[in-house]
Amino acid sequence: MRLLIAGGAGYLGSVLIPKLLERSYKVDVVDLFWFGNHLPRQVGILNKDIFQLTVDDLAAYDQVVFLAGLSNDPMAEYSPSKNFIFNAAAPAYLAYIAKLAKVRRYIYASSCSVYGYTENELYDESRPASSNYPYGISKLQGEQAVMQMMSDEFSVISLRKGTISGYSPRMRLDLIINTMFKSAMRDHTITVNNPSIWRPILSIEDAATAYIRAVEANERISGIFNLASGNYTVGEVADLVKAAMQERMDLRVNLNIKHIHDFRNYKVSTEKAANVLSFHPVGNIKSIVDNLIDNVDKFRDWDNPAYANIQCFRAIEKEIEVHNMVGAI
Repeated sequence: MRLLIAGGAGYLGSVLIPKLLERSYKVDVVDLFWFGNHLPRQVGILNKDIFQLTVDDLAAYDQVVFLAGLSNDPMAEYSPSKNFIFNAAAPAYLAYIAKLAKVRRYIYASSCSVYGYTENELYDESRPASSNYPYGISKLQGEQAVMQMMSDEFSVISLRKGTISGYSPRMRLDLIINTMFKSAMRDHTITVNNPSIWRPILSIEDAATAYIRAVEANERISGIFNLASGNYTVGEVADLVKAAMQERMDLRVNLNIKHIHDFRNYKVSTEKAANVLSFHPVGNIKSIVDNLIDNVDKFRDWDNPAYANIQCFRAIEKEIEVHNMVGAI
């Protein structure tokens, strides 16, 4: 089977793609490589922007996986216009031409951020999604666009992921557990802005497994699926990160607990993914921290801007501005 992964050189793709290659899939990637290229050499590269792809470009693929876009709230709020282009228009366009090219399945990287703020309830995929922030809104728009294209000949699967954490060759330190780990290592302190809000947490290994389950699902399966390794309050996450680091590294870590109001609060049910995709997560906070500890020597440069998507994005935007100014002279 031949797969095209849009945005495959990113944080998740750099973990997922080696696992796909191990299962004998042929994998090509279309990516702007904002964060470098950490992929195996046997991966094919399409040097095109997503909006430049044509039906002919996609005709050879059995499935297309969309991992591209702006990846979190800070990036979306920094550039709302590009957020809606990359997170809403790009997946819709790619799904449209994939269907015309007779690709059999399209897998979309959605987010649990679409739920916005919920009360103390476990949300399944049938519950309303009502984010009021650019990132969540755009991810929902992208999801709605691709889901309406599904048919008997075109399977569409949308994976609403919790916040991913863990080690990747394309490392990020701007994700909840990764950020706490960085702060504990560098400052011996973990700051929690609001300990009571709920978040679904997803280990990067579980996330990669979920995409494999989607790729290998029966060809007639379509739908929206929540993905999480577990639901935790942010305060509990901090406690568990602290305990895991003290156990493995004998490191004393202090907690700085604040009570800053946050309008994003949600926890999700993953029962549908278990029953339909056979997705059974094995990760938890401790396993994620252990994964980070095992690989810590690969990303000890704590303040490297390459490990924070928003810093990379700002630098890229500045380069584009300078280039445009020079071109206009």
